[in-house]
Amino acid sequence: MFARNATLPDAFAIEQLIRVHVGDGTLLSRSLAEICENIRDFVVIEDNGEVVGCGALHLYGMHLAEVRSITIGEKAKGKGAGRILIDALLAEAARQSVTCVCLFTRIQEFFGKMGFTVVEKELLPDKMYKDCLRCPRLHACDEITMYMGELPEKTVLTTSPHAAQYYTQLVQLHP
Repeated sequence: MFARNATLPDAFAIEQLIRVHVGDGTLLSRSLAEICENIRDFVVIEDNGEVVGCGALHLYGMHLAEVRSITIGEKAKGKGAGRILIDALLAEAARQSVTCVCLFTRIQEFFGKMGFTVVEKELLPDKMYKDCLRCPRLHACDEITMYMGELPEKTVLTTSPHAAQYYTQLVQLHP
């Protein structure tokens, strides 16, 4: 079992792995088109020629990246595939000189064992501005926000007065 960067031929397998966990709310739906557009974000776990797990590293800038769409198929669960996948994504974050990696999860214990720490999502405004405000679960979010590294002091919002004003207005409208 090993991790490798995903390629376009992996897109259908990635979609199938993600789809298993959309119905119960564990993962957000990702269309095949969206996966293809973002295939360079994905890492897959391969075992005997079969894609058995996937995850993505979404870059916001050198100050922040998010681990997302993490899933391991039944065949690979309990065999270390999750650790291999997270290690590969963290290695890519390091290669990109990212100083903070975050994720949203319902399985805090798993990511805690890998060194992630719980944090208030409000301390990651770039993530909230770009993704959370568009999420169908914005006002009913039950995910735990975790991070590793240094929390960003400077964000896209601090360099864009218009974005900061818009974000502030939205948060005030939807506490």
